[in-house]
Amino acid sequence: MLVDPAGWGESDRGRPELVDVLQNAVVRRRKVWLTYAGRTREESRRLIDPWGLIDKDDIWYLVAGTDKGQRTFRIDRTLEATVTEIVADRPDDFELSRAWQRVVGDVERKRSLESATVLVHDRFVWVLRGQFGRHCEVGETLDDGRTRVRVAAPTPLSIAQYLAGWGDQVEVIDSEPVRAELARIGAELTARYAPG
Repeated sequence: MLVDPAGWGESDRGRPELVDVLQNAVVRRRKVWLTYAGRTREESRRLIDPWGLIDKDDIWYLVAGTDKGQRTFRIDRTLEATVTEIVADRPDDFELSRAWQRVVGDVERKRSLESATVLVHDRFVWVLRGQFGRHCEVGETLDDGRTRVRVAAPTPLSIAQYLAGWGDQVEVIDSEPVRAELARIGAELTARYAPG
């Protein structure tokens, strides 16, 4: 069997060097000084207890204990990791798979704060599923061949950006904020690209 993790048109990302360093710390149960740049790129340095590593879609994460409880760190935002000889604490009942499922659940809830119901021809429902993933809930198919689909994303703009390329193939039937964003996007595109 051969596994090629790179998507079409992408270069192979490879495994980050820090993964080996942190894996060693997890196995040896050693605390790590971590220098980390969060979403805002503000750097922080903290002493953490490494509990486990996860590779999700070619992005590596470290699940760790901190003075503020369990946290998850993206390896690609980790600027430096220095393994100490201090024995790391790990809860006796810790299970990485269960901890990761909680992380995934929290992230998915944050990614689906806004929703909209749309009508799309039944033959295109699979495309919406591909765009919205688990945030796509398929409902009933109407007499005209269109299916009612509920989609969700962090903001109305996020939903509109996914739907804008559909033109009139998708009709948003219940979210005024998403319709407003689609109208704004349409006006911007018309102003830029309309002839004359």
